[in-house]
Amino acid sequence: MSAIPKHRRPRRRATRVLAVAAGLATVGALAASLPASAGQDQAGGGSRGKHSRTVDVQLLSFNDFHGNLQPPAGSSGQVTEKQADGSEKKIDAGGVEYLATSLRTARKGHPYTVTAAAGDLIGASPLLSGLFHDEPTVEAMNKLDLDVTSVGNHEFDEGAKELARMQNGGCHPKDGCFEKGKNGKGKKFEGADYPYLAANVTDEKTGKPVLKPYWVWKHKGVKVGFIGVTLEGTPDIVSADGVKGLKFHDEIETVNKYAKILDKQGVKSIVTLIHEGGVPKSQTYNYDCDSPGGGDGISGPITTIAKGITPKVDALVTGHTHNAYVCTIPDPAGKPRMVTSASSFGKLYTDTTLTYDRKTKDIVRTSVLHSSPRAANHVVSREQAKAPDMTSLISRWDKLAAPVANKAVGYISGDIPGRGAGVPESPLGDLISDAQLAHAKSVDLEADLALMNPGGIRSDIVFKASGGEGDGVVTYGEAFTVQPFSNTVNLVDLTGAQLVTGLKQQVSGSNEASPKILQVSEGLTYTLDMTKTGADRVVADSIKLNGKAIDPATTYRVAMNSFLAGGGDGFSELGKGTKPVVGSDDLKAFGDYLTANSSADKPIAPPKADRITIVK
Repeated sequence: MSAIPKHRRPRRRATRVLAVAAGLATVGALAASLPASAGQDQAGGGSRGKHSRTVDVQLLSFNDFHGNLQPPAGSSGQVTEKQADGSEKKIDAGGVEYLATSLRTARKGHPYTVTAAAGDLIGASPLLSGLFHDEPTVEAMNKLDLDVTSVGNHEFDEGAKELARMQNGGCHPKDGCFEKGKNGKGKKFEGADYPYLAANVTDEKTGKPVLKPYWVWKHKGVKVGFIGVTLEGTPDIVSADGVKGLKFHDEIETVNKYAKILDKQGVKSIVTLIHEGGVPKSQTYNYDCDSPGGGDGISGPITTIAKGITPKVDALVTGHTHNAYVCTIPDPAGKPRMVTSASSFGKLYTDTTLTYDRKTKDIVRTSVLHSSPRAANHVVSREQAKAPDMTSLISRWDKLAAPVANKAVGYISGDIPGRGAGVPESPLGDLISDAQLAHAKSVDLEADLALMNPGGIRSDIVFKASGGEGDGVVTYGEAFTVQPFSNTVNLVDLTGAQLVTGLKQQVSGSNEASPKILQVSEGLTYTLDMTKTGADRVVADSIKLNGKAIDPATTYRVAMNSFLAGGGDGFSELGKGTKPVVGSDDLKAFGDYLTANSSADKPIAPPKADRITIVK
């Protein structure tokens, strides 16, 4: 066992021990020791009596926070609740001030309580966090008393060295320290008080894990192990620079490997934090995805993974798909096992009861399914009191961000849905594609069309003012929230045949199970027939540019962000473009377009989103 240094600051619970197998080393800056916890237990119940054989451990979990310290705007900040009469209700939710209150309230009366997350806490963040390389979010997670998290794909957006800084602290190598300390000098960023786990990410040269693969929570003789993994396909959805020198391994094989290690160490109760997820049949957060049978209401990668992970693991906390579900999916022995996900952006949290048997040191599995209350997702309501320490944190960072964030870049006449549109082609997707084509034409007049990946659109743009800027005003901060990745707008040559193949990759190959429909610039039209399967869903002879059929032999000048130009999101054909030219970053292209094409008197109207004809 590695020696554990004292924590940098007092914490809520008495003991936390980082357990790693002998010989497991980290790479470079990631080798720094992780902190242990100190603090005070909460008073109250939760055990089954002083001399009881079993004790209830409360597991609180969430995922895909993405730096949303302030309540997300528009539909991105809502959850859908199924009512008793079968109708659906939209509820405003999220914001770290409310998440903190929710978690602190939930912990009351539970002396055995642990809080975990399943990755993407940072990355693709709004300006308030993203402008400062997500230091504000890590600070907020420390205040939330987060115990442990797995990494997600977005934890690698700025590369392994920056992830190491998130864990271990230190000022940014280029931007320096963002705040001043009491001595007037730069205030050093302290880093995360909780361990980031990445069991299936290794250094290509050494073969060793780049982060701790697992961690053990201990309290009054109770031990629960946590194994953290991200999806094996992370390199396909992160820029090449972000994952340079890293290798990502199979999720099932990795979890099973470390479950054996934990078992040999006497840790029989195990939870996997996995940044991969599924798609429930209903988008209501309280949908019963065990109807008619266990796990019948969910599909996607997590179903296969859950069925392959060893029965030694007692529960799976998942993420990545931004969906909400509480399901029981059978393990390889056929025994039901809880699999949960809490949507995204801090709008929900999951409360699961794990009944720990002191004699066997294992979780009584049936308790996970039938405990009272059983595992459930809970809304982070905005009608509850705000946590004052989080309000203070937001205010402090907001003052630093304000000069940049509040600058007006454009005007709109109504809401322009993007991330929250819930349809293959979104109005904001059209607007961004048009902006990228306009920028491309300023670089090369021969530019023909633009393509935008849907995952790069992180929010909506809403008409209602988010601050004091006034209704209909789009601020730099709001634009940043939509496009926070600092991609460049690239131009490449593609033949018509390559363009058709690229469009077919939206619904085939790695995207067949979960299609990624590209947003297209004005003039490009085609039909997407969802009654068909695979690549046939794209009706090839319907693809036209300015009313003229795409010629397989003709070369087209295509604009797209650097992520797509690198073949990201499974679009390998788009990565084969020739004669590349790199333009400005995509956020500047978007802001410039809004500024050039709108004013207070002539705001931009929401695009009709009618370029792709959908057949269902």
